[in-house]
Amino acid sequence: MNLPIITFPNEILKRETEKIRDPKSPEIRALVFDMLETMEKTSNCLGLAAPQVGKAVRLCIIKLDGKTHILINPEIKSKSWAKIVMEEGCLSFPGEFMPIKRPKKVIVVAQDRDGQEMTLKADGLLARALQHEIDHLDGILFIERVSKKIKK
Repeated sequence: MNLPIITFPNEILKRETEKIRDPKSPEIRALVFDMLETMEKTSNCLGLAAPQVGKAVRLCIIKLDGKTHILINPEIKSKSWAKIVMEEGCLSFPGEFMPIKRPKKVIVVAQDRDGQEMTLKADGLLARALQHEIDHLDGILFIERVSKKIKK
């Protein structure tokens, strides 16, 4: 089912999400399927977090370079000290693009759709997408990350 994208200022976008207790539950499996379908039908969609489709659970999906990352209960375990500024957009802020400063590399620990723990070491665009989507799960919006030095 193609899910509607929740846009700002909906309150669910500012809420911290709940940990998923059973990644293999029928509800979570259906949500993953529906989020994947929604991403397929949404142009320029690199990532999608559960709050963006109205679900306050720790689940996000990133599709990049032909690979799909389904992340359940993801946590950033480490970030590089080196940072980089890049323009970001967000489905919950249609048409908005802002320069955001983020760490260049991250290490993320999460569960896959079978509940197995995995570690993802990422840099470049994948690192940025991971940080953006995990921010959604923590109730942090990308507009809150605009560097004060960059703001006009």
